[in-house]
Amino acid sequence: MVPRRRGYLAAASLAAALCVEFVDELADGTKGAALPLISGQLHLTYGQIGLLIGLPLVLGGLIELPLGLVAGHGRRRSRLVLAGGAVVLASLAAVAFADSFGVLMLAFVLFFPASGAFVSLTEAALMDADPARQQQRMAAWNLAGSSGAVAGPLLLAAVLAVGGSWRACYLVLAVGAGVAVVAAAWAGPARTKLHGAAGASARATGASTSASTAETKADQPASLREALRALRTGDTARWLVLLQVSDLLLDVLTGFVGVYLVDVAHAGPALAAIGVAIRLGAGLLGDAVFVFLSGRVSARVVLRASSIAAGLLFPAFLIAPWLPAKLAILAALSVATACWYPVLQAGLYGSVPGRSGIAVFWSSAAGIAGATGPLAVGFVAARFGLTPALACLAVAPAALFFLS
Repeated sequence: MVPRRRGYLAAASLAAALCVEFVDELADGTKGAALPLISGQLHLTYGQIGLLIGLPLVLGGLIELPLGLVAGHGRRRSRLVLAGGAVVLASLAAVAFADSFGVLMLAFVLFFPASGAFVSLTEAALMDADPARQQQRMAAWNLAGSSGAVAGPLLLAAVLAVGGSWRACYLVLAVGAGVAVVAAAWAGPARTKLHGAAGASARATGASTSASTAETKADQPASLREALRALRTGDTARWLVLLQVSDLLLDVLTGFVGVYLVDVAHAGPALAAIGVAIRLGAGLLGDAVFVFLSGRVSARVVLRASSIAAGLLFPAFLIAPWLPAKLAILAALSVATACWYPVLQAGLYGSVPGRSGIAVFWSSAAGIAGATGPLAVGFVAARFGLTPALACLAVAPAALFFLS
């Protein structure tokens, strides 16, 4: 009965974690598809769109930065996860009722650190639960996220089809966030690991006081000195640089795809939403393929092969003269780059074994620097046009090829 119960708890914990990631990426996928509609209704400029994409990453990252160090591995982490989920729910509801650029910006700024507590700490707990299978678990995590990202534009298209608006879509997202909070409270990996550690300690000592001592020890946060040591002595810095550079052709490109299809390729808002769904759906296919390949092909080979493919496909996407050709090339590009995040993120966690909080801390710090990407794209687009601005993202595959 005990092994069966452990297996049940492990499966429930994984399912709860994947639900959290699914809802987070559902919101992100919806945002990319809804930006043209939001921009039109609130009369946003390219500069303001760039700020909406990039500034929340900077300000939210500053707020999120200490989470990895102070969260620990016990009750503190579990409480932070649930508090973050509650703020995610509230921020999505706030977007639905935003009537100005300022209110919209505030809601997005609140969303990012809350997502850090809710999603990043759940990811860290999932990695801690099975260090020997981190790349495989990251592949499953990424597949769940890609599924949510694909469902986001489709959700928006469905809401528009029945006569709703982007505001109604964000209310649906708030309900989904509520479901994810309940799942995390019931069986999330932070909560499950806490109970498992306590139970194991109690069995070993036969006393509840020993279990309490084990929980307190597990709850100890990492120190800034440990984080700095990890950055100096391991591959942590290299993985962080690669993660931020790779994001130029991942989240940064996705954030501008809907606007690009409307303003440059002259697609309507509904067709642009479908275009974003094609982008994310192809990425989902790539994620599914990588789940199969994970553990069978070395990370270096995967990164180099995919960076070569991306280096050829991205310029072709920008210069293709017809919308169907652009969408086909975009789909191929999305498949090619699908492996980047799980390989690089697993490498980051592997560089600080047993101290996932340090990986969360440095991810937040690097994310602040990486937020300059969408900000730069927005302001370059305002001055020179969106196509030249996006062309700058071609630095990503070159960097991955030479630094991986």
